[in-house]
Amino acid sequence: MADLHVTTSTGDQAVLAEAKVEEFRLGLRGELLRAGDEGYDAARTVFNTMIDRHPGLMVRCAGAADIISAVNFARDNKLLTAVRGAGHNVAGSAVCDGGMVIDLSQMKGVWIDPAKRTVRAEAGLTWGELNNDLQAFGLAATGGFISTTGIGGLTLGGGLGWLVRKYGLACDNLLSVDIVTADGQFLKASPTQNQDLFWGVRGGGGNLGVVSSFEFQVHPVECLRVS
Repeated sequence: MADLHVTTSTGDQAVLAEAKVEEFRLGLRGELLRAGDEGYDAARTVFNTMIDRHPGLMVRCAGAADIISAVNFARDNKLLTAVRGAGHNVAGSAVCDGGMVIDLSQMKGVWIDPAKRTVRAEAGLTWGELNNDLQAFGLAATGGFISTTGIGGLTLGGGLGWLVRKYGLACDNLLSVDIVTADGQFLKASPTQNQDLFWGVRGGGGNLGVVSSFEFQVHPVECLRVS
């Protein structure tokens, strides 16, 4: 493999030595993709197929440690960086030309507490996938009119959904997040921890860090019986 030509956060062009890229790849649990690799074209595609961008590197994260490694690598090498959740991205901000995409779409863990009516969900899930698991317990989350929308982008932007009139926005039902900030710190933000950061992510978009998981209050599904 040759040295990699990349785009920096200032829009300039730079070269990453192959040895540096390979060292980074070996430290990941997930995949590192570049142009020509199997799966690269599928991974760079988002829902809006008018967006046709070619990242220099795509990190398909397997967990929070991969996110931390990717954020640190991007910062240390001044890479233009985008974050991709489930890929339902109309504006195309989830992918960039020449830089690094931190891809969370493989992170789909779900932990449900039926007694507390809470769920912790990883950032690669769609609302359809999340509600599929919740319905086994007679529960539903507040986010998403469209089942293929990712939980991450919608929640960080506010989050309209079918239950909004009764239970509010997705961000109104957000209890906490696990987030990796630009300096590579892994933090929990909630009403009692890192409160300013929690206030910011509840509608502030993806500008404050990379959220690896979301904890939501969820609600009982009420069925109408016709006799």
